[in-house]
Amino acid sequence: MLLTITTTHQPATDLGYLLHKNPARLQSIDIAYGQAHVFYPEATAECCTAALLLDIDPIGLVRNHRGPAGEGFALEQYVNDRPYAASSFLSTALSKAFNTAMNGTCKDRPALPDALLPLEATVAALPAASPEQIHRLFAPLGYEISIEAHALDPTVPAWGASRYHSLRLRHPALRLQDLLSHLYVLLPVLDRGDKHYWINREEAEKLLRRGGEWLPRHPEREFITRRYLRFAEFVNPTLERLLAVDAAEAPADELVEAPETQEAPDLTTDNPPPKTQSLHDLRLDRVAAVIGELGARRVLDLGCGEGKLVRRLLKNPQIEFVLALDVAWQELERARQRLHLAEMPPRQRERLTLAQGSVLYHDERLAGYDAAAVVEVIEHLDESRLAAFEQVVFARARPGSVLVTTPNADYNQRYETLSAGEFRHSDHRFEWTRAEFAAWATGVAARHGYRVRLEPLGPEYAEVGAPSQLAVFEL
Repeated sequence: MLLTITTTHQPATDLGYLLHKNPARLQSIDIAYGQAHVFYPEATAECCTAALLLDIDPIGLVRNHRGPAGEGFALEQYVNDRPYAASSFLSTALSKAFNTAMNGTCKDRPALPDALLPLEATVAALPAASPEQIHRLFAPLGYEISIEAHALDPTVPAWGASRYHSLRLRHPALRLQDLLSHLYVLLPVLDRGDKHYWINREEAEKLLRRGGEWLPRHPEREFITRRYLRFAEFVNPTLERLLAVDAAEAPADELVEAPETQEAPDLTTDNPPPKTQSLHDLRLDRVAAVIGELGARRVLDLGCGEGKLVRRLLKNPQIEFVLALDVAWQELERARQRLHLAEMPPRQRERLTLAQGSVLYHDERLAGYDAAAVVEVIEHLDESRLAAFEQVVFARARPGSVLVTTPNADYNQRYETLSAGEFRHSDHRFEWTRAEFAAWATGVAARHGYRVRLEPLGPEYAEVGAPSQLAVFEL
């Protein structure tokens, strides 16, 4: 089994510090059934590649085989792919060889584990039912994926493809710790969940420890958990804990009040005093209005949820087509139902496509649009992944305009239900002040040739501003 990890981060040899392995020498680690060897085919300031080669002892596998006698075909213990194809053996080797990196520590460079690096990983022989299965697991994590399928027998093309693939994963900005945790969990999942060691409660804790930051929001979390743990006695409680992390709680900013004034409202006129209103509806109305003002005809709704913005956009006859994307298929199903997609007139139906996808993964479908709406999405991403979002939306898709909304952390003190430092929603990874959002938006605009303007969303107060904020980027 062979895994390589490459970076072009400057200096690239920082990879050696992160992995706690000296690029100048071969290092070997004893593991069950064999040895893992770490070496560097290339180690320069411009490019550094670390390789993990797992040398499995086939005789050791037979001696320690835990299955009943006569299982499978007669020679199955001796003729199999276990020494060669990526599996739980490679996950174990990752944990043993790169434990320091997987835990996000680096004694010599303490700040380095949090650095976002351009990373590329290759797996020489990965078993999978199909390339689509590999995409389902890795695409939502923001990777650019290349897959080469291997023929069952190159000399007999009629036999078709085998279940083995060469896999290359690329990410423009990712922590090494995240890459290793993704591989640690997903490699045995692809290998039919056939782990080489006993599965117990400790394995469930390992899954939560290694996947706790990303698995609760992964659209295939149930499939991953079932394949990783196999047995219902461990799967069901683990899924409950994952779902609890991702539970959809009502956000604190659901309702906002009109700002207080010194003057009493004039009840003698036909204009009633301001009423409490939904901040979410206010955001969506404003975003839809700005898209209309910009004259956009083809629009992206990135993180469309149940389709509330889509409904507003389709009411504008100027808009010819909307591509609505969400990483969760459950949300897309809700959108189909709430938009009554099946009952739409054919001409209206042609104006809309609902599709599963991630704002962290390069997608050719996103190119060629006049505007993109990203409403209350970025705060659900880890800050370390915002660079990937920036590359996908601003560097590659490059719509004519991008509208991004996010909560204003300055305003949170007005919510009586929020304690100091608490976020409005359990799934928020951060909430920015007006100054922080302005700094991020200005930097993105400068890096990608956009101009940007900011505006408040909702009633404003002098000391804390409005509850939400909008950045409008234009080319």
